[in-house]
Amino acid sequence: MPKLKTKSGAKKRFRLTATGKIKAGVAGKRHRLINHNAKYIRQNRGTKVMSAADAKTIKIFLPYGLS
Repeated sequence: MPKLKTKSGAKKRFRLTATGKIKAGVAGKRHRLINHNAKYIRQNRGTKVMSAADAKTIKIFLPYGLS
């Protein structure tokens, strides 16, 4: 069998936690922040763990995991 290719966009955007969950940066932090309130900006700081449904799709893009 040939080796499967990793989606290069996915390997740049996601990281694995120690328990195998996938974490990613939160959307909506780049521009137009003056229209968002302080609570929105504060809660979207850092990274979030992806939902199980999204993680299932992302793991298809990363057939050998992340190194």
